[in-house]
Amino acid sequence: QLQLVESGGGSVQPGGSLRLSCAASGFALCFYIMSWFRQAPGKGLEWVSGLDGGGGNSTYVDSVKGRFTTSRDNAKNTLYLQLNSLELDDTAVYYCARYLHSDGAGWYDYWGQGTQVTVSS
Repeated sequence: QLQLVESGGGSVQPGGSLRLSCAASGFALCFYIMSWFRQAPGKGLEWVSGLDGGGGNSTYVDSVKGRFTTSRDNAKNTLYLQLNSLELDDTAVYYCARYLHSDGAGWYDYWGQGTQVTVSS
């Protein structure tokens, strides 16, 4: 059964750090593009970061560049999002998702259940 399960969220003060995990089952992460999204209270879904399969090139939304890092452990089949220098605006539910593309079209077909990150003083 194909599944993505996130963990690692929590409550931290501004400037703090967290590491989110996205454990995959039923498929190998290294063969797919994976992304992290977040949804803040009262706001829409925002793409945060992407990680290519194979070479592992990562991309980020401007607001998190230099603070967040996406990585993957192929042996554990787990995707990570390291969150450093957290800000109040980083408060959101964070989701991982698998990206597929074919014939010029792309879509996200599997999503995790989400993990809450709360930044407050």
